[in-house]
Amino acid sequence: MAARRAFLVAMTALAGLLAYLLVVPPAGAATVRIMPLGDSITGSPGCWRALLWNRLAQSGYTGLDFVGTLPPQGCSVPYDGDNEGHGGALVTNVADQNQLPGWLSATRPDVVLMHFGTNDVWNNRSPQTILAAYGKLVDQMRASNPNMKVLVAQIIPMNPSNCAECGQRVVALNAAIPGWAQAKSTSASPVVVVNQWAGFSTAGDTYDGVHPNAAGDQKMADAWYTALTGVLGGTPPPSPTPTPTPTPTVTPTPPPTGGGCAATYKITNSWQGGFGAEVTVRNGGTSAITGWTVAWTFANGQTITQLWNGTPTQTGAAVTVRNMSYNGALAPGASTAFGFNGSWTGTNTAPATVACTPA
Repeated sequence: MAARRAFLVAMTALAGLLAYLLVVPPAGAATVRIMPLGDSITGSPGCWRALLWNRLAQSGYTGLDFVGTLPPQGCSVPYDGDNEGHGGALVTNVADQNQLPGWLSATRPDVVLMHFGTNDVWNNRSPQTILAAYGKLVDQMRASNPNMKVLVAQIIPMNPSNCAECGQRVVALNAAIPGWAQAKSTSASPVVVVNQWAGFSTAGDTYDGVHPNAAGDQKMADAWYTALTGVLGGTPPPSPTPTPTPTPTVTPTPPPTGGGCAATYKITNSWQGGFGAEVTVRNGGTSAITGWTVAWTFANGQTITQLWNGTPTQTGAAVTVRNMSYNGALAPGASTAFGFNGSWTGTNTAPATVACTPA
């Protein structure tokens, strides 16, 4: 009898835990709001989000809303593209500068999908420092929503040409994440580890040793899908299709020449001696373009140290960036973006003019 009572108590506790793990929207809410959070792997363009969104929709999950203060960037298919994928961002800087609370206040997520730390590894931040930043962000998420569900990725491998040590640094970080997550998780606000590293090849699944290509996007979407549907309860909820959150508008810098091609330069992050920036290229004309070239001149001696989604050339202060093979073609009204990290000394003003020339 005692054994039977113990068994029933254990089953009751397990049922309670599972109930907590399922995401239940607040009373009166029509949707579950999901924030993809990270750097360029999440947002520039982060097409794993498009694949994930459409797989969820095809599986019958209609009561979902991807949220974020950043708009979608292409990916060639319709999807809810709102996100917090900030190109060039370090999770340690986001934590130190308290950037997340504002994003949370603007979007009010119930679930966060966090793939963050690649740029920290690139900048030789230790696993302990990165995990401390993770912890601060989780605390801020719970201050926004005490029942926040946090899915944290063991990040994809990396093998950039200028960082031979980065591959092993990723291994060290990923090895430390499960223990941190177990200690940080609570029944009301679980921290779920998502293994994005396993089965991912820098040779076959990235285009530059860091950022996923189409095959890598598919692998990331598949890993997120398995973890996210587990948190959502595994059964598609019978709720209506939500209206996506409004996309912020940005007025492009009008180029002096270049027809229908315009470019907008935005500093996304800054730290002592370094910064991240993102340039959005938009076809504002009435006919399609097959390629583009963006050019500007730095005013303060800044230097690009790494760039993704484009091919850069820098001679002194003059910078030229050309499209890659996969993001040059833009229909009228379509846009794409590239991001970069750079170094600066003393002052870091944005270029006065950013010119875009269509092919």
